Amino acid sequence: MLNQLNKALVRERIAKRAEKEIVSGSYVNLGIGMPTMVANYIQDGKQVVLQSENGLLGIGKSPLKEEVDPDLINAGKETITAQEGASYFSNAESFAMIRGEHLDLAILGGMEVSETGDLANWMIPGKMIKGMGGAMDIVHGAKKIVIIMDHVNKHGESKILKKCSLPLTGERVVNRIITDRAVIEVEETGLVLLEVAEGWTVEEVAACTEAELRISKFLQIGTY
Repeated sequence: MLNQLNKALVRERIAKRAEKEIVSGSYVNLGIGMPTMVANYIQDGKQVVLQSENGLLGIGKSPLKEEVDPDLINAGKETITAQEGASYFSNAESFAMIRGEHLDLAILGGMEVSETGDLANWMIPGKMIKGMGGAMDIVHGAKKIVIIMDHVNKHGESKILKKCSLPLTGERVVNRIITDRAVIEVEETGLVLLEVAEGWTVEEVAACTEAELRISKFLQIGTY
């Protein structure tokens, strides 16, 4: 069972599946945390320009120990590498790109997603946060929003809900959800189950999802 695998392997599987959402030739923003892992699995021959809202176009793979440059970080203050030909610019220019709708895709983390595509991913009331970050701009500026996250929280409760309980990052902004258990499309009429991860069944996915799921007639099982 996938739920018996270690956490690192589960995150790797989600990141590899998320990479398949990236179309060659596109400009992509990867959120902090698990989304940054997606850069490590971009397939050879796929031309992708990764953008970071702190002012970089052309992010490379995560650095090896000997490659770490403490001055080269992404918006989450994680050390990164820069591809040949990468470009550096101001934070203002970066957000002009985002608000100007020049990003083809953003892959972000999530705390909760609703059945209408609302996203909560920036704060838990009562807990200290450093700031809201750029997610509120990104979810409205990028042409497609993919959320990657665990299917349930640490209490075993669904993170895919009829209605979000946490403060929203954006309303009706999510296009697709990828979890450790399933790939779900957000459509105007609700959520559609597209894929079930290896080790899970349709019934198990439905049982741990609060929102109603429709089953795609093209449903795939054990795809990642």
